[in-house]
Amino acid sequence: MALELGKAGTAGTEKGVRPVLRDGVVVATLRASIWKEAATAVVEDREWVLAKDGRELVGRWPADPAGTARLRARQTSWWRGTWDVDLEGLVLQAARASLWRSALRYTDGDRQVALGGTTGGWSPRPTLTADVPLPLHQQVFLLWVESVLARRDAAGAGGAGGDGDGGGGGG
Repeated sequence: MALELGKAGTAGTEKGVRPVLRDGVVVATLRASIWKEAATAVVEDREWVLAKDGRELVGRWPADPAGTARLRARQTSWWRGTWDVDLEGLVLQAARASLWRSALRYTDGDRQVALGGTTGGWSPRPTLTADVPLPLHQQVFLLWVESVLARRDAAGAGGAGGDGDGGGGGG
């Protein structure tokens, strides 16, 4: 089942908070920073700090020391759009699903683990479909990575991009 990053302030969330939806039901929330690639996620009553740390996108608990990460994504090739993703010891390779989209396909060897995408419409929102069971917090982290990459692509295209609701970080 796919996760979808909803519009801020919808599905019972407060202004500035984006719901993470599965089949229309809120399963987590994401409060993104407008000025930097950072967010606070609440997943199953646990808070996660998601942020850019140097050249990596990382996820950690607020109590963890700065500079540490439980979840991390590091771009390995800008040209090819490839990433190494470490989900608490499960190391995945990620590559753009197509030349025309920022969405990533996450694999473990030859096995597809998850696939990023977007909703249709005028202001598409990031989605993530896990092909294998992954803990919800890991799926939310991958969805946040997708939102950061979509924002980067929109900024690189010269437009404000998206629907102006704080996406997943700015540039």
